[in-house]
Amino acid sequence: MTTIDTHPDGAAAADEASLAPSAVESVAVGAARWITTTDHKRIGRIYAGFGLLVLLATTVVGVILGLERADESAELVESDALLQLFQVYRLGLVFGAIIPVGLGLAIAVAPLQLGARSIAFSRLALTGCYAWLGGLTLALVALGRNGGMGGGDADMVDLYLSGIGLMALGLMASAGCVAATVLTTRAPGMTMRRVPFVVWSALIGTLGMLLVLPVAFGLVIYLFVDHRLGTGANFGPVDDMAAWLGWMFSVPAVIVFALPGVGVFAELVPVSFRARQVMRGAMFTAIALVGVAAFSAATQQFAHDVLFDTDEETFFRGLVPFLILSGLPLLGVTVVVLLALGTIKAGAARGAPSIHAPFVFALFGLLAIAAGIAGNAVQGITDLELIDPATYTVTTFEEGTTLLVVYGTVLAVIGGLLFWAPKLWGRIVGDAKAIPLALLGIAGTLLASVPLLIAGFLDQIGGIPASDVDVAAMLATDHVDGGGTWSVLSTIGHGVMGLTVLAVLGLMLSTFTGNGDDVEANPWGGQTVEWATTSPAPTHNFDHVPTVTSAEPLLDRQASPDADPEGSAS
Repeated sequence: MTTIDTHPDGAAAADEASLAPSAVESVAVGAARWITTTDHKRIGRIYAGFGLLVLLATTVVGVILGLERADESAELVESDALLQLFQVYRLGLVFGAIIPVGLGLAIAVAPLQLGARSIAFSRLALTGCYAWLGGLTLALVALGRNGGMGGGDADMVDLYLSGIGLMALGLMASAGCVAATVLTTRAPGMTMRRVPFVVWSALIGTLGMLLVLPVAFGLVIYLFVDHRLGTGANFGPVDDMAAWLGWMFSVPAVIVFALPGVGVFAELVPVSFRARQVMRGAMFTAIALVGVAAFSAATQQFAHDVLFDTDEETFFRGLVPFLILSGLPLLGVTVVVLLALGTIKAGAARGAPSIHAPFVFALFGLLAIAAGIAGNAVQGITDLELIDPATYTVTTFEEGTTLLVVYGTVLAVIGGLLFWAPKLWGRIVGDAKAIPLALLGIAGTLLASVPLLIAGFLDQIGGIPASDVDVAAMLATDHVDGGGTWSVLSTIGHGVMGLTVLAVLGLMLSTFTGNGDDVEANPWGGQTVEWATTSPAPTHNFDHVPTVTSAEPLLDRQASPDADPEGSAS
């Protein structure tokens, strides 16, 4: 006998049978472990899981609103509730979906890629998750009881603002943990020049969030105090709140939250084409340029004051901020695509690529994000009249660009979850099941967004309504050529995207919780250090802290199989 096995075989079996927990006890213990977890992989999955569920519900809201737009006489929802329903839709897209899904992937994966055993301030990261979830619940309850921007119940308006503030605090706390992890908990040899692209995009994205969200939080405080005192002297009546808060739910702010999706694509290209990324430094710069959108959001500069105007003075005055705030993110995502093509070319010369479902999801997601960033730049051209620079009245073109970025980011992050599933769940999803869902997802993304882009050029009013009058204007499609048709197509797109998310969640649930064999440590041929540990990764990630000697330690090992495994990554 050993110090572990202290009983004879028969007695041990009897004791184990008598001490075996019941099914209810097992569920309770498992739930408690998840609720109180400090494992960053679980915290990230909580974020991403709830984010996907909220997105699923948001697509249903999008379908309802689309049907209302398609037929002005439709009465699926009482007219008094439409104002709040529009806000539920935008809140779900941004604070309920794109931010938690991208942040969840960063929390789950970044410490592994850095060779760290945990995330910095793990309890703070978990607390931030619960603050976000609690704030989202408060905001939705307030909207359900006639609160929100332009709401008729003063107490529920205050509750809505409180919920937004609580969400911002929680997301800032979790984002700060990710940034601190990247800056302080890297494995020996893991310099900033060697960090993987997902880690780099997580750093730029979380720093952007820490720039944007405090602005939103401070604005919410001002609005809360002004509304609570009942003066409206500084920010106007409750109907004017949409003018102050609307920027949080649209481009360019959502571009900042899309950076994890850009990082996933940049990470999967070298793996899929079995090559080193060409010009790694340029890729770092390109991802950072996409993050310049944070300055546009934080300053609430939409780069549409004046651009193409006959007055030479105003032309150049508008051109400079446009090129910086809208042009640099577009340049960044363009360079990401070009560098990826260079890596694809280098890999094609060496042999056949290894294209799997994660890469397909990431590719479609990146293309949608790039189209959304381009749309953000296009709507800044005042000659197109997509935005009224005097009143900041927007068309549905703005909603279409926002949907491209949001849905594209979700697709790319789903690709990331499938790619790192062996480390998170110890399972792998078959390509035959997952690739059709990627095709369905990009079809839903394009159907939901492109018709709104077209309707925007036809002067269909969009944006976040501030009053019942604004809602009526958004639903008035008679003056728009084919306005009802474009709304129907967009509605179908929301439904297709909802089916995609539902199918992905079902596929993940059946694969990751069902019976199956554990996969090998590196099933994809990954190049970074996390693929040196077991699948699934243990709670502490690595039995021994790895020492990193290059940006692609696993690729070095494949090139020199006889090399000491303790050298580049152990």
